[in-house]
Amino acid sequence: MIRGPRDAAVIEVPEPEVGAGQVLIDVHRVGVCGTDTELYTGEMQYLHDGNASYPLRPGHEWMGVVVSAGEGVDPMWIGRRVTGDTMIGCGRCVRCLAGRHHVCEDRHELGVRGGMAGALAERLAYPARYLHALPDSVDDVAGALVEPAGNALRSVWAAALESGGRVLILGAGTIGLLAAMFARAADLEVHIMGRSERSVEFARSLGFDCAWAEGALPELPWDAVIDCSNDPSLPAKALGLVEPGRRVVYVGLAGSPSLLDSRTLALKDVTAVGILGASQALDDVIAAFANGSVDPRGIVAAAVELDHLGRILDGARPQPAGLGPKIHITIPRAERPSKDGDV
Repeated sequence: MIRGPRDAAVIEVPEPEVGAGQVLIDVHRVGVCGTDTELYTGEMQYLHDGNASYPLRPGHEWMGVVVSAGEGVDPMWIGRRVTGDTMIGCGRCVRCLAGRHHVCEDRHELGVRGGMAGALAERLAYPARYLHALPDSVDDVAGALVEPAGNALRSVWAAALESGGRVLILGAGTIGLLAAMFARAADLEVHIMGRSERSVEFARSLGFDCAWAEGALPELPWDAVIDCSNDPSLPAKALGLVEPGRRVVYVGLAGSPSLLDSRTLALKDVTAVGILGASQALDDVIAAFANGSVDPRGIVAAAVELDHLGRILDGARPQPAGLGPKIHITIPRAERPSKDGDV
């Protein structure tokens, strides 16, 4: 639980009650996201506009196993390895009914928005309609990367490039590297601009030879630019770099407002696309992980148990750890009282 700015602790909470339409999940693995860090530091915008408040339990990149099902849920879910959508819409509004539940005005975001407790716990009660099954060919590590990968895949789709197109990805963090992987799988010419030599070297270790520090970025015509960074100066840079008549995609969020000149946007006839959430891409991500066209597991630097999370949120890196940007939390299997339908 995050109880306030820079105040996090592992505590005992009651067993989740599973209502109609919900399942109970044994959580196995959870990714730590930049959003979780901002919730911990108090910088997250939702804390300032009333969409989130303390105390809260984070965790929205996860996988686990369904152990029981509530009223109205197909019992075939029990025993299945699953992940799920972060965006939980009301299910009734025009946006939800049109398949845009990720921008529902009354949505909850698991572990982030609206008070819905996240997955950093032994067990999670979760609405069954937002579940996505994981095949055996998608292991636990990849399963907990499905949600961030969905944001990355939607960003690549938004670039709207054909095979052979040249895309520049700003930022070599989790979303940037995952976007690069999906762009490579789509037969695009992928370039990555990293913030540090370390991030550039790591991107190259994943086979992205065209990874550059900002000062070394070649002067090339960029058919699309995807901004995956949290640098408030890069949205304007992306607009300046992209070829006229092409697209810039904004999926990264800075902690402070970013400024760009709309005159440049209009005079270059550029299309700008914002990406919020992974919802529409989750099944395609799972399919890509299952068939091996994208293997995201190399970006995970380390996996630690829940007791270490506070230090991770405070900026520490576990030792030993690889160079990748992603840290995973593994949830130990505790002895729990059995319930009807448990497996």
